[in-house]
Amino acid sequence: MLVSAACHADRPIIDPGPKPSVGGTIAGIVTTANPAVAVPGRKVTATEINKGSHYETTTATNGGYTIKVPEGTYRIEIELRGSETLTKKPDQTRVNNGDIDSGRDFVITVK
Repeated sequence: MLVSAACHADRPIIDPGPKPSVGGTIAGIVTTANPAVAVPGRKVTATEINKGSHYETTTATNGGYTIKVPEGTYRIEIELRGSETLTKKPDQTRVNNGDIDSGRDFVITVK
């Protein structure tokens, strides 16, 4: 039995595996104003304002949410009732590679 191996300069000998994902994380908590009560089950949408890409999640029982997104500039909205939404001010959130933007809390005033 003859075994041979060829080494090609244009092919790596060791597979480096998958490339690490790029992007960051947007996170926050959705609560009512007074008293501060968690608001679970609300849809939170991050829209990349230059490309129009949408990334969605739903708030957890503690009102918290986390959205992993590619690098970009985002508008963050929470769905209130029906078609009503609340947009986080400032209107834009910049996410760079490896960022964790955890300051995107929403406080809903019930009238």
